[in-house]
Amino acid sequence: MASLSVNSALLSIENKRYLCYCPRREWRRSSSSSSRRYSVTPIIRCSADIDSVAIQKLGIKVDRNPPESRLTQLGVRNWPKWGCPPSKFPWTYSDKETCYLLQGKVKVTPDGSNESVEIGAGDLVEFPKGMSCTWDVSVAVDKHYNFS
Repeated sequence: MASLSVNSALLSIENKRYLCYCPRREWRRSSSSSSRRYSVTPIIRCSADIDSVAIQKLGIKVDRNPPESRLTQLGVRNWPKWGCPPSKFPWTYSDKETCYLLQGKVKVTPDGSNESVEIGAGDLVEFPKGMSCTWDVSVAVDKHYNFS
């Protein structure tokens, strides 16, 4: 249960914090009549768009947990699919690639760098044209992809 002030609440789930707003009519009173607590069911439903975080590191753009509306707008579910088992291999992008990982975990290390970018299930990732890198796949990958 979360305490409310006006129509917003701070919710913690698995050590992640979400600031959520829901119209008052969507909140239900808890079973205790003297309590001023409300159920957080609507917060969980509306938190998906709030948790989306975009980063750019080493030329790779990663949008973690993008909203379904963004995936629909891009047509991600209609893109071709590709997958691979755990492995390590070099790769060069002859065109810009945008991909959405359905499952998997990968460390991508651009050539000449000592740093890596970790990507995984639920990430929308953009690799720039001309990038050469090494993919270190620790959990089998299944992804939708699009070259442009």
